[in-house]
Amino acid sequence: MIFDYNFTSRYLSLDSGRLHFIDKGEGETVVLVHGNPTWSYYYRTLIQSLSKTYRVIAPDHLGCGLSDKPQKFNYSLENHINNLSILLDHLDIKQTSMVVHDWGGTIGLGTAAKGKIDLEKLVILNTAAYRSIRIPLRIRICRWPVVGKLLVRGLNGFAGAAIFMAVIRKMDKDIAAGYLAPYDSWNNRIAVHEFVKDIPLHNNHKSYQTLVEIEDSLERLAKRELPVSILWGGKDFCFDDYYYHEWKRRFPYAECHYYSDWGHYVLEDGKGRVEPVIEAFLAK
Repeated sequence: MIFDYNFTSRYLSLDSGRLHFIDKGEGETVVLVHGNPTWSYYYRTLIQSLSKTYRVIAPDHLGCGLSDKPQKFNYSLENHINNLSILLDHLDIKQTSMVVHDWGGTIGLGTAAKGKIDLEKLVILNTAAYRSIRIPLRIRICRWPVVGKLLVRGLNGFAGAAIFMAVIRKMDKDIAAGYLAPYDSWNNRIAVHEFVKDIPLHNNHKSYQTLVEIEDSLERLAKRELPVSILWGGKDFCFDDYYYHEWKRRFPYAECHYYSDWGHYVLEDGKGRVEPVIEAFLAK
């Protein structure tokens, strides 16, 4: 794989495979939690920026990025949360701020909900961590039996489509190649498909109760007035304005930044503009 990602790779061996992560800089800790179908590459410019002042941890979920992609692992929300918890415990991180995007919202806040870390500040980038049955048809199709697997794992119809559907400004081909590099085969796209299947829309879903517990934890965070900054791309085809206003309802005191001309990949459409906003919030 050839792409611009000039960080030292580190690995933690789990029972199901090796978990890849970046650990760069010194100082107070900031954990960057990615979603699907991205990986820590999504945070590359933010890592460079924040690591001048902070210790930045950016993991790849199992099955994603440069982590192993086991074919028989149970890619459930609970297991992703457990893996992140194990990593933070391994690194002896008890207090941290977080930046979360997409599935990183539920995984990151799910880790905080376990009570093993003290969450100091939270930056929210187009994500959700509460129940909703709102899901675009194009994503519902990727959940269909047989058809979904063929689309996502066979034709790369999820990660491949995201490089132009998740942004408003056309991605440079080298950057797009970086996003797609870890997902270059049927086997390597297993987690991309499993994430789509793991969206808990109904109470009989295996991850539904985990999501309920995460949602309940948001009220506790709001009561203690956890410092929150929301940076939102207004042209997100999936996490639309409904989710933005729901976050504002749950954290009415949050610092809010709404960008009407950015898409789902906020850090791509807002590259060069968004990093100083995040830095300023964390420095308060």
